[in-house]
Amino acid sequence: MLISRTDRGVLARWWYTVDRPLLSAALLLMAMGVLISMAASPPVAERIGLDPFHFIRSQLFYLTFAVVLIFSVSFFDRVWVRRAGMIGFVGSLALMALALKFGPEIKGAHRWINIGPISIQPSEFAKPTFVLLASFFLAERVRQPDMPGHFIAYGLAGLFLGLLVLEPDFGQAALTVGTFGAMLLVYGIPWTIIFGLAGAVSAAGFVSYFLVPHVASRIDRFLNPEQGDTFQVDTAMDAFRNGGVLGTGPGGGTAKLILPDSHTDFAYSVVGEEFGLIACLMLMSVFFFIIMRSLKNAKGQGDPFTALAMTGLITMFGLQACINMGVNVALLPAKGMTLPFISYGGSSLMGSAVLMGFVLALGRRK
Repeated sequence: MLISRTDRGVLARWWYTVDRPLLSAALLLMAMGVLISMAASPPVAERIGLDPFHFIRSQLFYLTFAVVLIFSVSFFDRVWVRRAGMIGFVGSLALMALALKFGPEIKGAHRWINIGPISIQPSEFAKPTFVLLASFFLAERVRQPDMPGHFIAYGLAGLFLGLLVLEPDFGQAALTVGTFGAMLLVYGIPWTIIFGLAGAVSAAGFVSYFLVPHVASRIDRFLNPEQGDTFQVDTAMDAFRNGGVLGTGPGGGTAKLILPDSHTDFAYSVVGEEFGLIACLMLMSVFFFIIMRSLKNAKGQGDPFTALAMTGLITMFGLQACINMGVNVALLPAKGMTLPFISYGGSSLMGSAVLMGFVLALGRRK
């Protein structure tokens, strides 16, 4: 061993306290993301007049920062995790507000903001930091019953969801609601409040259906495909059927030649076509391992903040993966949501790295 157990340095303490299998699984997903990007992105780049390796180089560029982030954040102790959550959430909300006013409009949404030559999506960083800050206030309510921590957490959720709806980004809003709901169940709020919040979310869903045309269109097409264009989902399903059990082999797929989002939202269908059912199940098993190991680590935590934060973070990570894969196999309405560590996208990749870094930092053994 290069690091002795008798060493009391910062690196040695990190090495013997961090969950190395969990870290290895996250790094494995990153490596798989590069491989899948190499398979899926060149045709997309050529269709829009870019160099075939444009997206691959960009993915490798952002991957460098993601690796630095996941290692750096995993060194944090619990105090610094809380501080990072507060600073990150406030900063991300400020950037989201600026994006609404000054950010470019892409596909009818103002979700991105340009910082120099780099375009970032602030909500990707607001998601994990929101979980940390909400967990802190919920845990403070446990520690100090007189403190209205749960009401502060509700207010933070409402503020974040409001900005997501204004962008608009209803998929991320739904992901945030699902995550916050899971955190409240773990926290142990009364069932009357749970049913009340569920009713409010349902009412918001109905309002969105009747007032927001593209939300209604996606739901209608999911319930009745004959009513509209289902090209991407149909092509993704054809890709899975074409790939079968073993796949067509790297470069042998045809879906990526015509799917506009084959390198982002529909990267999983490229895996199914070129690498087959076995590769899809292997990819799912890595996600399953990360989720279950993180929940096991969260269960063993005696600190309410740590347990709530780890549960919320990994729930957000797992729900996002399930939504993406569910859309690819036509189990959910089409929604532009990336597959963590796999889909192309710098903000998504670095946001997922920050999230997993927090999970590793909170789960370190004492």
